[in-house]
Amino acid sequence: MNSARHDPELRIGETGTQRLIGWVTDTGHPDGRARVWLDITPDHTNRHGVLHGGIIATLLDSACGISGSMHVDKATMPPMLSVSFTTQFLAAATSGSRVTAIGTITGGGKRTLFIGAELTDEQGTLIATSTGVYKPVRQG
Repeated sequence: MNSARHDPELRIGETGTQRLIGWVTDTGHPDGRARVWLDITPDHTNRHGVLHGGIIATLLDSACGISGSMHVDKATMPPMLSVSFTTQFLAAATSGSRVTAIGTITGGGKRTLFIGAELTDEQGTLIATSTGVYKPVRQG
């Protein structure tokens, strides 16, 4: 496993949910898309021993929201609200592996953004995809 999980420089605006589940957020990629990764432990699995669907959805939603924040204003990273969110579950991921979600802006304007995400494992297997509509939270 990667020691980056404990690198405070990679953790931005960490939430209680993020601390509870244990994912890492990376906003430093040159393509401008947020990456969220998780090293899966038995605590993240369902009774069948695979990554729980709720955690999959959480990772995808987080990658989308953070990508949206970066798109709106990389300096202030305004919070995003999920207006709608759809997930497609395609394959299983198991304990001991790392999964990574990458968010991509697909359209929208100033008031709403359309954002998709893909979750893959270390071998590049597509685990799940999502599409959503997100709205920046007005500051002040």
